[in-house]
Amino acid sequence: MAEEKGTRMPEVDYEALAQTLSEVTTKSQELVQAFLRQEQSAHHVTVEDAAQMAQLFQQLASRLMADPGRLMQAQVSFWQDCMSLMQSTTLRLWGLEPEPVAEPGQGDRRFKHDHWEDHPFFGFVKQSYLLAADHTHSVVRDVEGLDDQTKKKVDFYTRAFIDAMAPSNFAATNPEVLERTVETGGQNLLQGLSNLLDDLKRGRGRLDIKMTDHDAFEVGVNLATTPGKVVYQNELMQLIQYEPITEQVHSRPLLLVPAWINKYYIMDLSEEKSLVRWLVSQGHTVFIISWRNPDERLADRGFEDYMLEGPVAALDVVRAVTGSEEVNLVGYCLGGTLSACTLAWLAARGDHRVRAASFLTCMLDFEYPGELEVFLDEEQISALERRMGDKGYLEGRYMASTFNMLRANDLVWSFFVHNYLKGDEPFPFDLLYWNSDSTNMPAKMHSFYLRNMYQRNLLKEPGSIELAGEPIDLGRIDVPAYFMSAREDHIAPWQSTIRGPRLLAGPTRYVLGGSGHIAGVINPPHKNKYGYWTNTAKTVDQDEWLAGAEAHEGSWWNDWGQWLAEYGGELVPARPVGSERYQPIEEAPGSYVRHGVLYDE
Repeated sequence: MAEEKGTRMPEVDYEALAQTLSEVTTKSQELVQAFLRQEQSAHHVTVEDAAQMAQLFQQLASRLMADPGRLMQAQVSFWQDCMSLMQSTTLRLWGLEPEPVAEPGQGDRRFKHDHWEDHPFFGFVKQSYLLAADHTHSVVRDVEGLDDQTKKKVDFYTRAFIDAMAPSNFAATNPEVLERTVETGGQNLLQGLSNLLDDLKRGRGRLDIKMTDHDAFEVGVNLATTPGKVVYQNELMQLIQYEPITEQVHSRPLLLVPAWINKYYIMDLSEEKSLVRWLVSQGHTVFIISWRNPDERLADRGFEDYMLEGPVAALDVVRAVTGSEEVNLVGYCLGGTLSACTLAWLAARGDHRVRAASFLTCMLDFEYPGELEVFLDEEQISALERRMGDKGYLEGRYMASTFNMLRANDLVWSFFVHNYLKGDEPFPFDLLYWNSDSTNMPAKMHSFYLRNMYQRNLLKEPGSIELAGEPIDLGRIDVPAYFMSAREDHIAPWQSTIRGPRLLAGPTRYVLGGSGHIAGVINPPHKNKYGYWTNTAKTVDQDEWLAGAEAHEGSWWNDWGQWLAEYGGELVPARPVGSERYQPIEEAPGSYVRHGVLYDE
């Protein structure tokens, strides 16, 4: 604990304390009413989820009891490690410094406070937890007799439970929280409760953890500020063209297709992080699709509608505005999957308007979808379809919660401790603001995507998917293609993305960046972070590819910039925004991006 400063207790501001308690009481009453209303409409989903969870662990218990010898061996091993920990702790109490029995993994930030290491009690608590977590993982991982899907789900939910039970998540066993409680006379816990109630109220009865200061950012003010104008719009998207900042530009314009799970401005964050601004500075005429946040009025819009009213419509406008017959296409995440479908659809029609394509953290072969797989069996997709059927769309908050669960320690529990136990306000962080600005998805489109891509993995099979009257065959895509993946990506794992290049007929380049799905992509060169790897080998074996790869310092943007310039065409005078036919409608970032959970619906 903190160094003692005598026996005097900190003074308590009773007026402030009373005010906080009054606010907490009012918020609690409002919350209970909202929670009861919300539970009445979602009760059937909750029951189904609980029943599926119970069935999973019943199967696990049955298989464990079928091999009592192995279970006994695991228990004996755990007991031996506990005895070692007791001995180590006793030696520490005697003033010795034995080697720790258990240590957190590299990058585990839950135990960074000095007392987890220096104080014998907290050291014992930490190591006890780590031993229990390790042995529980081992027992679940080694159980026999479960099918692969069940085993993955049991493993995922077991890890979720273990993460939730970390001693860092409890006030009584977190030394940093205890210090704060003594310093503030408990005011931190009351403020934390107030923060918790605010988050529950904003989530309408479900916990919607505030990850950043929402008041610190505004789209069009300090986010998505690259100058440009909306030059076209339809029911599904607005098309933004950005103003040139170089006297000459490459003759072939760039069309960026972002995912519609979040807003497009991940590619145009603050000025120093903006991928869009960097591309413009490299002499490219840049267009980007800004997807609409759908509601029940767009419930019947399917995947092919997103293709036809998204990149296909945008390509028509880009060519008309610039006068260029050819366009270079860039797809990010789900936008990359849609771009590949668009290219295959165009190829089936003998349309060669795209000269080169880039796929950023994008899956075309869904055989290894990562931990998202635990949410994609028939029972859960069917339950999700029933949920979407109630409103005609999937709420953005639902998808955001799912993705946050994949990195619970970083995106859930760290904020739980910071906001609710320490009573602090979250820091301003543009990436987390964007992450909180989630969007809905039409029921028809999302069901098609989950079943045909994730569940059945049909996109890699020639002709197995038909869109707008054309069978989709990725093998007919013969344009040069650049694939960028991130080594720590948990949404589009590079075990899956490395299989993309082999599905296309044209020349491909595969580059592996550092970090994850977002930070790995949004990695401006001036930061000089993470590095990247290149390898011309066509193997889909990760270890083999990495062993033969060449490591590079800095951002992958540098490599991509050279590749884009190669296919950008000759330099021509910079083009004005819009044309006689496509007059600017409004200033970027446009109105579609302003509808979502952080804005008025």
